[in-house]
Amino acid sequence: MNFTPLITRTLLLVFLTVCTGSWAQIAPPRTWPELKQAVQERVNAQRYPMTGFDAKEVEQILTNINSLDRDEWARAWISDGDHHYQTALKLASKQPSKAREEYFDAWRYYSFGAWPTQNSPEKKRAFELSTQAFRAYAALSSPKIEVLRIPFEGKEIVGYLQKPKGVAKPPLVISVGGLDSYKEFVVDQFGPNYLKAGLAYLALDMPGTGESPVKIDVGSERIFTRVIDALQTRTDIDVNRVGFQGASWGGHWAARVAYDEPKRLKAVVVWGGPVHEYFQKDWQLKALGTREYLFDLFQARAAVYGVDTLDDFLAFGPKMSLKDAGKLGLPSAPELLVNGDKDSQVPIEDLYILLKNGDPKDAWVNPTGGHIGRGKGWSDGRILTEVIVPWFVHKLKSQP
Repeated sequence: MNFTPLITRTLLLVFLTVCTGSWAQIAPPRTWPELKQAVQERVNAQRYPMTGFDAKEVEQILTNINSLDRDEWARAWISDGDHHYQTALKLASKQPSKAREEYFDAWRYYSFGAWPTQNSPEKKRAFELSTQAFRAYAALSSPKIEVLRIPFEGKEIVGYLQKPKGVAKPPLVISVGGLDSYKEFVVDQFGPNYLKAGLAYLALDMPGTGESPVKIDVGSERIFTRVIDALQTRTDIDVNRVGFQGASWGGHWAARVAYDEPKRLKAVVVWGGPVHEYFQKDWQLKALGTREYLFDLFQARAAVYGVDTLDDFLAFGPKMSLKDAGKLGLPSAPELLVNGDKDSQVPIEDLYILLKNGDPKDAWVNPTGGHIGRGKGWSDGRILTEVIVPWFVHKLKSQP
């Protein structure tokens, strides 16, 4: 967050348009020394969102940042990403496998310069560079990562499709990222696990993030119906064995699409997704103060709605409630619900409201876990490999 004396116009607008009582319930942001320490602690422990980063490299990057200025933040990460990208270009003709690794590292560092939302000129540039680097990485990948482009209302839906080697028509999981974990992150963190289990996957941005053609709103789920329509024309996947996974905010779309596509989807994982309580004012005023999130949480949450002020944000949320939309009692695709009981970002009550309504569902709750169930002994990767992927295998690969 940029709470320097030269406060941004956006944040100033927020302060001027919310009442003092409401804002007082939101914890103050980290200072730069606090944020610097928190980032380093997370990379040292390989905790989200720093999984896969090199601790010493991050330490060096952080020494080049001296404030909470968003552009200064982005430039430091861009500089490191540039180093990897230029190295990749030099290696591309003679050592393509090493070039691929360098393109991937360039994506990683560029993308964190753009994290968690692109709310400054340099952060927008960091995002563009991260996409460029990732496409270069994808072009050298094995198995091939196909950049899938689906026409949609004069725009396009962009995703990454990857299939396991040696499987003629594999089942496929549509895998959607969250508020700040875009489709490239899905490929990085989830893709290898799907492939190892013999599952193809299609990584997508959720509405309001990355390259999604729409912001979050009632009806934005139509992009996923369009994707399922497009997949039906493929002959290289089993269109009768398609699953859907949404992580964090992406879990909301998993839950929503499970009701919209009860027949075409054979397995849906709602991994820590908002359902009803998340969208209520009291929860948001509490949750916006969580230290489970590094910085700019309000800005990231507001951006996906396309709003700027806290009042507009709080007024927008409730219309996304699945309960108020009358969805909960409808037939749904088979669902697995996953989260941690101590989640400070999405209330655990949202898992239980799904579990107690409509068709029977499976559930896995970490009693001491935080957001999406992560906690001591249970990393994102362990939950994926020991809980989610085996469930998909059971539901999709056992289908006749």
